[in-house]
Amino acid sequence: MLQKLRDKTSGWIASLILGLLIIPFAFVGVNEYMTGGAASDVAVVEAPPTWWESAPQWWPVSMLWQREEVTVDEFRAAFEQLRQQQRQAQGEAFDSREFESADNKRKVLEQLIDQKVLALASTRAGIRIGDAAVQKAISSEPAFQVAGKFSPEQYQMLLASQVPPVSPLKFQEEQRDRLRMMLIPQAINDSDFFTAGEQARMWKLLGETRDISIALLPPVPEDTAPVSDADIKSWYDGHKDDFKQPESVALEYVEINANTLPAATTVDEAALRKRYEDEKSRFIAPEQRVVAHILIAADASADAATQKAAEQKAAALTQQAKGGADFAALARANSEDPGSKDSGGELPAFAKDGSMVKPFEDAAFAMQAGEIRGPVKSDFGYHVLQLREIKPGAGRTFEEVRDELMAEQAGSERERAYNELAGRVVNETLKNPTALAPAAQAVGLPLQKLGPFPRNAPVGIAASPAVLRAAFSETLVQDGTVSDPIEIAPNHSVVIRVSQHTPEQAQPLAQARDAVIAAVRADRRSKAAEAAANALVARLDKGESLATVAAAESLQFNEIPGMRRGIPMPTAEANEAIFAARRPAEGKATAGKVALGDGNYAVFTVNKVTDGDMAAMPEQERTMMQQQLSQMSGGIATQAYVDAMRKRFKVKVFEDRL
Repeated sequence: MLQKLRDKTSGWIASLILGLLIIPFAFVGVNEYMTGGAASDVAVVEAPPTWWESAPQWWPVSMLWQREEVTVDEFRAAFEQLRQQQRQAQGEAFDSREFESADNKRKVLEQLIDQKVLALASTRAGIRIGDAAVQKAISSEPAFQVAGKFSPEQYQMLLASQVPPVSPLKFQEEQRDRLRMMLIPQAINDSDFFTAGEQARMWKLLGETRDISIALLPPVPEDTAPVSDADIKSWYDGHKDDFKQPESVALEYVEINANTLPAATTVDEAALRKRYEDEKSRFIAPEQRVVAHILIAADASADAATQKAAEQKAAALTQQAKGGADFAALARANSEDPGSKDSGGELPAFAKDGSMVKPFEDAAFAMQAGEIRGPVKSDFGYHVLQLREIKPGAGRTFEEVRDELMAEQAGSERERAYNELAGRVVNETLKNPTALAPAAQAVGLPLQKLGPFPRNAPVGIAASPAVLRAAFSETLVQDGTVSDPIEIAPNHSVVIRVSQHTPEQAQPLAQARDAVIAAVRADRRSKAAEAAANALVARLDKGESLATVAAAESLQFNEIPGMRRGIPMPTAEANEAIFAARRPAEGKATAGKVALGDGNYAVFTVNKVTDGDMAAMPEQERTMMQQQLSQMSGGIATQAYVDAMRKRFKVKVFEDRL
């Protein structure tokens, strides 16, 4: 058999076939080598090379096609940012489980894909962003400014405070990428415009006003007529979804609250003193220094000649300052730090805590008061320093902070006891996950009960959104297991178990009978109110004036001239109905009705329509409207561009990595 196989795989035809098979395997190997074989992206945007737009998609992507990736880290960072925004906006109502929905994840991913599409389109268009544009964007960022001017120290400090810290070089490249990505949308937006004719037509509609008359009908009396059994059954059969018994649960729970735990009865003086010594730095304000400086800027990437010229200038200024020249005047005339130049180079007092770049800080804390030193090199260039003041550190004695330490110690003891107790509860529930009573008995806490209650009417601890979500969660309801500790407040949590669950179900007619009768009567009353409104509209359509009808029927009546579109008067629904009514013919009025809620109605007539007139709009408002319409149109055009690019590019999404 082996000999036959060897014979069949020899010869030029077999060699050709094997050679063709090797090619794709070779490319796969190259791709694995270049990417490391790791699944580090959740989406990829790919496009053929600009010099071969018709390159087939099956061609080895890593060799020819251009690509942008949405990495897992990028997606997680964007998703977490949205989570924080939603949590801040919704407060306690924020549901982390609901937020983790596939729709939310896809929404974030689609935004990131659009950004990558723009980035790839910019690359293919040959867009480049120069250093000057990057520096201008950074220096104009308000967060990096002091007194309205760019401050290198503020810039450095903010980048260093990020988690993890961001180097200036990395931040500059991030800004370069952002500017490159935004150049096409900005160009589309800036080039879009609204003509004067389009704006006039838009304002003719948006600026339209209507002169109306409106009358409020009196409430229809309560319906007290009998409701037959046949009507009851007919209404119940047709509206069964309105008469459902909501899902409800009953709970048993154990409450763990640090505030109810016994406080320590004795104070360990030695422990307090040890705590004071261990944490003494908390009670001592560090030494600070007030420094004035002159900055001769020279970027770290500048050439040797530029660096040398800056150093020589700083050295010359150092000699002038040491020779008695006014340091503040030298700073105003020569310093290139816009944040301190106008104040004679003086900076706010700072401690040796990394708030300044290290060479600057080291030099400042090695100087004596009044000393002048320079040149001192940093990432920003060369500095000339003058130490103007040393502010010594000051501390508080043990006796001064004893009460504070004692309160902290008591809080720590209570927190430790709380954590120990919570841990014991968890350990006990792990022994018997479907019963809470043994755990309560083992730790000496009472087993409490709550409910039954529906989701829309929580009581007691269930008023906490976190507890309510857990109480109706699929895991606790179906499995009957004990929950993990659920935090209600700091050092205050509960462990719950669903002891009874009643799913949503239709109420039997006998139980829903009173509600059905009330619904039938409410429907009768609503229909009677609508019929009364229709009758008045019919009279108005025949030519009677609303003022006359209102006087005859003793209705509350108002004339409202110049009503604007979108004004909630008397309600938003009423305004919408009034502007949906047809224009009245010359010398006539258009009648209509609108429901105001609670079975009440109003009737109205549109007596006159006045179109919006651009000529009457102030120039400033006209210009503002033009800008808003252009921005709106530009946004639509930009999205259309992105959508068109997405159709030209190849977008692959890896749902399993979200």
